[in-house]
Amino acid sequence: MKYDMLLLRFGEFTLKGKNRNRFEKTIITHVKSVLASYPSAEIQKEYGRLYIALNGENAPELIAELKKIFGIVSISPVVVCASQLDKIIETGASFIEQMELLTETTFKVTAKRAWKAFPHPSQEMNHLVGSPLLKKFPLLKVSMRNPELQLRVEIREQGTYIYCEVIPAVGGFPRGSNGKAMLLLSGGIDSPVAGFSSMRRGLEVDCVHFYSYPFTSRKAKEKVLELAKVLSGYAGSVKVHLVPFTEIQTSFTGLGQDNLIITLMRRSMLRIATMLAEREGALAIVTGDSLGQVASQTLPSMNVIGKATELPLLRPLVMMDKSEIIEISKQIGTYELSILPYEDCCTLFVPKSPTTNPNLRVVERIEASISALPAMLEDAVARTETVLLTPDSVIEADREDGIDDNWF
Repeated sequence: MKYDMLLLRFGEFTLKGKNRNRFEKTIITHVKSVLASYPSAEIQKEYGRLYIALNGENAPELIAELKKIFGIVSISPVVVCASQLDKIIETGASFIEQMELLTETTFKVTAKRAWKAFPHPSQEMNHLVGSPLLKKFPLLKVSMRNPELQLRVEIREQGTYIYCEVIPAVGGFPRGSNGKAMLLLSGGIDSPVAGFSSMRRGLEVDCVHFYSYPFTSRKAKEKVLELAKVLSGYAGSVKVHLVPFTEIQTSFTGLGQDNLIITLMRRSMLRIATMLAEREGALAIVTGDSLGQVASQTLPSMNVIGKATELPLLRPLVMMDKSEIIEISKQIGTYELSILPYEDCCTLFVPKSPTTNPNLRVVERIEASISALPAMLEDAVARTETVLLTPDSVIEADREDGIDDNWF
């Protein structure tokens, strides 16, 4: 079907009073960045809505891009006609005709008269448009409660918009409208979902990934960059900080405290993420913790690990079970990447019996015994390499122990 426009509806931020204009401007900027690849499309703004005049651009392709924009709650492809009764009926008939109905279909017309000078009120228009359509298309049967096909007719002074579909979009708050945070991004299922959930609430997210060459492979690093690339499809771009973690990780293995290795590693990760946050202007750290899922995610473990930073720790998945997280990962397009068999630095050093109830004093005493630890943390931050990814980035690695220029 050939459409003239796309109707974009805003989400919950429209209730936010004084912030509304700022949020709308953020969305429009994001929409314009997407439309850069569709030069004929044009933005038309109305209160609480955006319209995209397609001018011949591919509607399904553009919808697939626009529905990823945070702050847009739904999209409808529409046809436009003059606000005259005969033109509305004619366009409505053409609209139904292009659907090529093959079976009996329940149906109703829902008209809305936004232009009060139009001579027929909304209820009357339901009948005036519906009756000729029922006569023209014998397969249409009226159903006022749960119709399979609802023809929506919005009558405005500049034209009448006719559409059926209301396509769900991601909703939430516009990108970056609620500040910036650092996401601890592993190669697993949970952390990309935590990142998406945070971005959906208006956070700009920088990803922090810890790798331990030669214990982790080039493929493991590529996998994480691909996951970040998927997230960039919702934000336009995503920055990834790749932190060398081998020296810090191996410093814990000879302490004779195998049951605490994960706790020690995660505390060091938080300290490094905090340093990077200070450098990048972020105000929180996001993790993919889900309460009780593994030993490091029991309440005592999360408490001891969280003491390593003074920044707020945001855990969007903390009360979700695994099946819920997996379902979201499939919806956002990260699941198939996350299950690729390339291990990250945490999974390689998991002890047989990790503690679920670490003692903070014991942990702090062990850390204090490693005199070189503060210097190693600072060195890891200094040697951190940063990549800016967009949905069109080409990810290729030619070296095992560094970042190739092709990643930029």
